[in-house]
Formats: sequence, C-alpha cells, structure tokens
Amino acid sequence: MRIGFLFSVLLIPFYFGMINSNITTTVVTSFDKNKTIPVYDFEELEPLLYTNDDKVYIVNFWAMWCAPCVKELPVIQEYEKNNPNVEVLLVSLDFAEDIETKLIPFLDNKGITSKVVLLDDPDANNWIDKIDPTWSGSIPFTIVFDKNNRSFHERAFNTLQDLENVLIQTTKNN
Repeated sequence: MRIGFLFSVLLIPFYFGMINSNITTTVVTSFDKNKTIPVYDFEELEPLLYTNDDKVYIVNFWAMWCAPCVKELPVIQEYEKNNPNVEVLLVSLDFAEDIETKLIPFLDNKGITSKVVLLDDPDANNWIDKIDPTWSGSIPFTIVFDKNNRSFHERAFNTLQDLENVLIQTTKNN
C-alpha cells in the first residue's frame, strides 16, 4: 500500500523530472499578495508536529487530487472557525510547481483560510514512518495533538461531530 502511494505521488513526477530535488524552503505569494504557502522538506515540517504549549493542534495531510481530502476540508475549516483555541495546519502533498497556478486558486475558490504548507520531500517511506509507523501513506491523514496527547487518523472526517468527538477523546485527560 505504502509503495503504491509513494510511486504514484512521488516517484512518477520525480522520474519525469517534475520535482526538483534541490528545492529548499521557499515562500510563494498568492495573487492577492496576502496568502503565502511555505514549501518544506520533512526536516523543516517535523517541528510543527509537536508542541509544548497549551493549544490543541490539527495537522491534516491532503492533496487537491484526493476526493475524500477535498470533501473533509470544509469540516476542518468549520471546526477551526468555531474553536479559535485550536490551531489547524493543512499539509498539502501537491506539487511545488503547482502552487501559484493550481493550489492557491483552489484554496481561494474553496474559501480555505487555514494555514497551508506544502511538503516536498521525496523520501516518503522515511517521513511517513517518522510521523506514525502504522500509517500506510494513504491520505487524508490527520494528527490531533496537544502537549500531553496525540492521535492519528487515516481517514476522512465527514462531519463536524465526527471531528469534535476525536478532539474530545484525544484531549480528555487535560
């Protein structure tokens, strides 16, 4: 399963020369000059997956081409809007060269205002295992955490109640 994800998402574009393996952190400004999407490799993203503060975090790995991912974005967006104490980070697995032409217009069209970063790291088998050794690599994949608790979800959240239940269950010991 993981190899299929790796091959379809990372190796095919690399093989055809679409991914520049020398990409470092860059910031692309959207058409409105207000939205930026940083591009990270896993080493740069990893610190964002942990916290020592009192906030609750939702980190969602997704892509524009993933129908279940796109379907759950409004659920995550609504939860964030109703819970200002929760920090949401959407980690796009789309292609860095598509940020200006596809990703930013997609986010603008869908009204997504959550923080978005793009993960551009071809060593998926390595970073997937570092995030969660039981993760097959399928998306959507969501991490819910605070400084004391962490849960992993390799599925879509189809309703606000579903997402709320996971957050309550994950953070109930605080």
